[in-house]
Amino acid sequence: MAYKEPAPIDKHDNDPLGSMMERFNKAVELINNDSKLINIDKNIIDSLKYPKKVVMVNLPITMDDGSLKVFEGYRVIHSTSLGPSKGGIRYDMGVNLNEVKALAAWMTWKCAIVGIPYGGGKGGIKCDPTIMSASEKERLTRAYTAAMSDVFGPEKDIPAPDVNTSSQEMAWIMDEFSKIQGKECPAVVTGKPILLGGSLGRSAATGRGVMVSCRAAMGKMGMVPSESTCAVQGFGNVGSNSAQLIEMQGLKIVAISDHTGDYYNKNGINIDEAIKYRAENKTLAGFKGADQIGTGELLTLDVDVLVPAALEDVINSDNAHNIKAKLIVEGANGPTSADADAILHEKGIVVVPDILANAGGVTVSYFEWVQNRLGYYWTEARVNRRADRTMKLAFEDVWQTATKYNTSMRIAAYVIAILKVTESLQHRGKFQ
Repeated sequence: MAYKEPAPIDKHDNDPLGSMMERFNKAVELINNDSKLINIDKNIIDSLKYPKKVVMVNLPITMDDGSLKVFEGYRVIHSTSLGPSKGGIRYDMGVNLNEVKALAAWMTWKCAIVGIPYGGGKGGIKCDPTIMSASEKERLTRAYTAAMSDVFGPEKDIPAPDVNTSSQEMAWIMDEFSKIQGKECPAVVTGKPILLGGSLGRSAATGRGVMVSCRAAMGKMGMVPSESTCAVQGFGNVGSNSAQLIEMQGLKIVAISDHTGDYYNKNGINIDEAIKYRAENKTLAGFKGADQIGTGELLTLDVDVLVPAALEDVINSDNAHNIKAKLIVEGANGPTSADADAILHEKGIVVVPDILANAGGVTVSYFEWVQNRLGYYWTEARVNRRADRTMKLAFEDVWQTATKYNTSMRIAAYVIAILKVTESLQHRGKFQ
């Protein structure tokens, strides 16, 4: 099939970099207003507003029909003060430099919050993988790896799957990088196939972290799982695993959604059946276990827990006033706009932020990297046990910080992360 240039993406009018910076500045303001905290050098704070490195490449690829197509590729390293940079690679027509910068910074804070020795990085290629053959995607991935061979490395920068990438792309990256280095380098990427050094428990890790965060928050709020309802927006890897694991805790999942629409059943949806149906039919369209409702209606249903696990800015100033959930656990990156944050906080809705709630994925990615470097692999039970413990400790730290400052969990998470990164920079003394 010949590759045809797709139409431009008409994305939601959002600014992920601006949103991230607004939250960063609020956290810094709280830190500066507390004389008990360490004295942070303003120069260090200012430096964290900018990425350490930005790499942009053009990738000429021969398509299956013999034509030549040039793709734009990015890799942004935000920080390496706590360790090598870590972050996914996405293939999407909406990829742009501002988005990648914001996501790289988010990774810095996410890794710091859960206490793993990584900094933040992110990458992307502007393309539409849905209209590309497997061979075209392989050539594109290998070209991107070759162009980034001086950036990537087990002790430098470690990619992972993200939007429209999977274990297959990671296998191609590992193989190409290993050829360039002249030796096997399984630790250069995470999210690999199990046979090539991937970790057991990795595919469900992000969703599992969402579940652990949900249970921890419900415990603090006095919510009883068997008496609570939940709606999950998005039914991809994160959404479906979150829904399945949350259902196993005793909550009733009354609504799920994918790009075909929102589906509701007041008596509860059998998530195993929904996952099986989606696997067989590719979408939820026609699923008999729930009735289709208006698009976006899921977000404002009268439920106890809401898990947005799909797109950015789905909760915004237009619908935040109508949110009825007591607890929001963010499975996606940036599902709540900065304007909506203030509205939700004023309404008394507890939000477990993305940089905490979905950090289970990068936590188990770290475990995969550790196993690769040790050459010794853990059981799935051991991976889950260690990941759960990491997430619970991080949640408690953020909850206590939010209580101390009488602020949202999101700003509390930023406070914790910024303090860790700035303190590491002060110890390093690297500014001249």
